[in-house]
Amino acid sequence: MEREERLSRLVEYIVAEGSVRIEEITDRFAVSMPTARRDLDALASQQLIVRTRGGAMANSGSGDIPLRYRTSRQWREKNMIARQVAKMVEPGSVIAFNGGTTTTAAAFEVGVRAAADKSFSDTETTVVTNAINIANDLIVRPQLRIVVLGGVARLRSYELIGPLTSLILPEITVDTLFLGVNSIDPGNGLFTQDDGEAAVNAALTRTARRVVVVADSTKFQSTAFARICELDAVHGLVTDSGVAPEMVEELEGRKVEVTVV
Repeated sequence: MEREERLSRLVEYIVAEGSVRIEEITDRFAVSMPTARRDLDALASQQLIVRTRGGAMANSGSGDIPLRYRTSRQWREKNMIARQVAKMVEPGSVIAFNGGTTTTAAAFEVGVRAAADKSFSDTETTVVTNAINIANDLIVRPQLRIVVLGGVARLRSYELIGPLTSLILPEITVDTLFLGVNSIDPGNGLFTQDDGEAAVNAALTRTARRVVVVADSTKFQSTAFARICELDAVHGLVTDSGVAPEMVEELEGRKVEVTVV
C-alpha cells in the first residue's frame, strides 16, 4: 500500500473508531512502530487527528475529510477515467469541471495533454471551474485559459459555493461539463453530499451544452444527500468496467452515451 493511500485509510479509520493505539495501527496496516508514529505525526500536523500518549484520537472537526485524503479510493479506475476524459476535450472548446477526486484527476490529465499536443497551442481552450485546487493545477498551463467561479471555499472538496458562484453562470456558455458526483440513481438522478455544492453543480449543468458524468462504478452503489439534477440532463457517462451491464443498458436506453474504460 502506498503512503498516500495508507494515510487516507488511516485517517478514516481513526475518525470511525474515535481513538486508536499504535499497536492497532501496526496490526491493521502492516507497518512498523516508527512508520505508524510518522503517519500519525503527519496527520496531526494537518489537524486531522489529535496525537495521544501511545496513539491518536479523532479531531472534533475531522469528520469532513479533505479531498487530498480521499483520492486514493478507486485511484486506478479514476486515473483511467481521467485519461479518457482528456481524449474527449476538443482544442479551442470551453469545458468545465466541478470539484471532486475524479474531476481533479481528469483536469490534471487535460493539462498534461494540453502541454503535449500542439493543437492546444494553436487555439485557446477555456476551463471553467469552481474548484480552487483544479484552477491551481491548471494555471501553469499557458495553453489553457482558466476561469474560476467566485464563492465560499469548502474544505472537503475545495469547491466554491454560494450565491456569488452562480452570478457568472447565466452569462457564459460551456461546451462540455465534466461532472463529478457522489451517487448515481437512474430513477432519481445525480446526487452529492452537500446542498450548496448541489446548487452550483445544477447551475453548471444548465450552462453546459453537453453534460458528461465522470464517476467510478462504486457511485452506483452509493447514496448521497442532495440532488444535482435528473438523468435527463445527462448526455454521457465515463465509468469503469465494474459497472453492472444492466445499469449500462438502462442508461443507454435513456439516451446516455456510456463509455466504459
